[in-house]
Amino acid sequence: MPIRSVLIVDDSRTELMYLSEMLKRAGYHVSTAENAEDARRRIEQATPDLILMDVVMPGQNGFQFTRRLSRDPRYAQVPIIMCTSKNKETDRIWGMRQGARDYITKPVKEAELMSKIKALD
Repeated sequence: MPIRSVLIVDDSRTELMYLSEMLKRAGYHVSTAENAEDARRRIEQATPDLILMDVVMPGQNGFQFTRRLSRDPRYAQVPIIMCTSKNKETDRIWGMRQGARDYITKPVKEAELMSKIKALD
């Protein structure tokens, strides 16, 4: 299924704006959420084609929310790219074990993110 809509989940408004503008320039429909609970509501209203997931957030963190979504039959087919400042190899491995399809570290480089999205398309 081609990726047209992307949900960005990040508690940083700066990061939400930065990633939103980048994705909109590339032609994607973008929605945002500042935490897992907000993201859950948005996903239930309209399931995105891709989720960019921060890890460090208040409440449920990105690892936990990724695991929850990837084990839910309604959303298991939605690819998740972890998009985080956690840059250790153990973090990347843990994120992938939770169900993420890919992992990218901040600061996000546009070419790298677009390449990872295209690989899922």
